[in-house]
Amino acid sequence: MASETLTFPSPRHLAQLYCSNDENLAKAEQALDVTLVSRDDWIKIDGEEDAVAAATELFGLLDKLRGQGIQIGRSDFDNMLASIARGEADEMREVFNNPLVIQLRKKSIVPKTINQKRYLQFIGKNDIVFGIGPAGTGKTYLAMAAAIQALQEKKVQKLIITRPAVEAGEALGFLPGDLKEKLLPYLRPIYDALNEMVGPEETERMTEKGLIEIAPLAYMRGRTLSNAYVILDEAQNTSPEQMMMFLTRLGDSSRMIITGDITQVDLPRAQQSGLKQAVEILAHIEGIKLFYFDHADVVRHPLVSRIIHAYENHLSDSRSKKSK
Repeated sequence: MASETLTFPSPRHLAQLYCSNDENLAKAEQALDVTLVSRDDWIKIDGEEDAVAAATELFGLLDKLRGQGIQIGRSDFDNMLASIARGEADEMREVFNNPLVIQLRKKSIVPKTINQKRYLQFIGKNDIVFGIGPAGTGKTYLAMAAAIQALQEKKVQKLIITRPAVEAGEALGFLPGDLKEKLLPYLRPIYDALNEMVGPEETERMTEKGLIEIAPLAYMRGRTLSNAYVILDEAQNTSPEQMMMFLTRLGDSSRMIITGDITQVDLPRAQQSGLKQAVEILAHIEGIKLFYFDHADVVRHPLVSRIIHAYENHLSDSRSKKSK
């Protein structure tokens, strides 16, 4: 058996590492097979030597995260704990020892997984990047953060964010309101992310000045998008024709980021997804990077990762039964 006592600058500092919630300490005890006792500004870890080392690593990395200005939430704690429990301490150290920080005026954004960090690195090096993976992996959020940073640093003149307006049971013509009001439900997640990053007033100001444009994909037809960051979200719901149209809008000094989840296509069953076709056609084109996330990269509520994993297993089992 081994024992380690970690001391921090204050009781409040220590409590912030586990979100001031003793349930998180209980989860860490179970996941890492250790006993944790916390008093005042110290925490004592007892268990087998490897388990104690893992728990020590956990609190050390949480402290690094806090030191980089990140307010640790429950999902942050859970994701860090899951990574340590999987034996991925080296990968997590790489993320936090050499942080890639997106510094925006309202907040700082730090990648929370090694894949998120690599994704941002590829965005910085390639003119077209596809971010493909399940909900909650940060593929669109990080793309928007990188684009806003480039806009604030005047590396581009404009940020254009677009989505296909796929009807979810109702035709647009029968929805109430003018065109903007009809389209708002499709574009609401984008506004929510912008409001979180730069604030509602700044989002409105930048939109009014034309620095940020948020529009349905159909509005991109016939344009050449130069000196801009261009993001296509929910790309799994594009047709092959729409995808080709979008990709060929790329102009001088522009970058494109295409995000989507090929397991959640909302198109009619007979309609091929433009995203699925694009990753087959463009896999070996120089200057285009296809980046894949999986359920382990989900940084929302920990249940989201388990839900995605369960669905993946179910779909895999269904395909196996059909092939027999």
